[in-house]
Amino acid sequence: MSIISSSSSSSSPTLFFSTANPRVSVSPTSSSSTLRSRSIIRHVPYLAFSRAANAAAETSFEDKKWSSSSATRPVTGSDFDYSHSFVDALTEHDILSGIKREVEAGTLPKHIANSMEELYHNYKNAVFQSGDPLAEDIVLSNMRVALDRMSLAVKEPFEFSPYHEAIREPFDYYLFGQNYIRPLINFRESYVGNVSVFSEMEEHLKKGENVIFISNHQSEADPAVIALLLETTNPYISENIIYVAGDRVITDPLCKPFSMGRNLLCVYSKKHMNDVPELADMKRRANTRSLKEMALLLRGGSKIIWIAPSGGRDRPDPITNQWFPAPFDASSLDNMRRLVDHAGVVGHIYPLAILCHDIMPPPAQVEKEIGEKRLVSFHGTGISVAPEINFQTATASCGSPEEAKATYSQALYDSVCEQYSVLQSAINGGKGLEASTSSVSLSQPLQSLD
Repeated sequence: MSIISSSSSSSSPTLFFSTANPRVSVSPTSSSSTLRSRSIIRHVPYLAFSRAANAAAETSFEDKKWSSSSATRPVTGSDFDYSHSFVDALTEHDILSGIKREVEAGTLPKHIANSMEELYHNYKNAVFQSGDPLAEDIVLSNMRVALDRMSLAVKEPFEFSPYHEAIREPFDYYLFGQNYIRPLINFRESYVGNVSVFSEMEEHLKKGENVIFISNHQSEADPAVIALLLETTNPYISENIIYVAGDRVITDPLCKPFSMGRNLLCVYSKKHMNDVPELADMKRRANTRSLKEMALLLRGGSKIIWIAPSGGRDRPDPITNQWFPAPFDASSLDNMRRLVDHAGVVGHIYPLAILCHDIMPPPAQVEKEIGEKRLVSFHGTGISVAPEINFQTATASCGSPEEAKATYSQALYDSVCEQYSVLQSAINGGKGLEASTSSVSLSQPLQSLD
């Protein structure tokens, strides 16, 4: 697709961005406004992207919900706030000097500035591990936008509602997150298990039915990894998953910009419920509001919700240093199942395994304070899904509700662990596609994009 034609107003240029040809057409207007807008789009290629669903608001259900094409949307030069300290940076020196200037201006706390500088170097090292000949340009392009968005999160804190819909315009936070994580994934050593099951899910969604992923949780990059590994085979799922997210990813300024690009149901994790005792009641009330939002979403049908019943990220064994899915909380899982059952809409619960801890590992121990050290690496990743597990079938022989609750939780956890072991063998064990088993068939739908 070529550049879309543009038109102008007297006050500011109108910009159009073509998804197939990443260049920009700027309509004639005043020289200062034109130069400013060219600078913004050249350095922020996510500015004029919009959701296909928005562009197709008046089309049929099929066209609206299942098209993977992206629409263009006019964006005026005054629509978008950005920082000259980062977006205008042309070199690494410019970026690091920009951080220093923000501190000196009093707009960026020193501890956050230190974390941003540390993240820049860690991200740079990780992208260079890939051996990509364009690594330097990738780092500069992605980090100047990331630091700009992080800086804005400090200056103008964004408040998440209990149910947050991904922000796609005028700045496309979803695309920003995808392109930031993409260079960290070694697609040649990344795998998807049972990709046909994801297509089965899409058929359920087309019928107005709900789909629930019961999953382990490995890193802050989980949503991007899932979306990237499915973007060529199941783009609708990639863009429309609703993630049940803890409060830390919506409060940490280094993480907030990425969270703004995802559909989220915001909750407080049990692990952090009593970090500040006087806030515990507020957190419980907030969780109640989020559960009500979830119930409303499920009643509407055609929803895909991801939840990690462990309540947090997996951690390595302190003795063996081996990673494995953290145990599920049976009560949390049962609450989710009950919401699905009482929605008045057919629901399907699938066990999903994800392996991606190497690209962005969490701290070795659960931390109370916001602002964890962010390590970054280039590595293979994987996701796998198994056929849905029906509650009635899995618990038919149980003698009590409590036994049924525990049995169902264990059945889902066992499936996630089984799939995780296959991914582990393929990625870290070096077996690749040969790690496939009778229940987990591996493929590499994105290898050609590496």
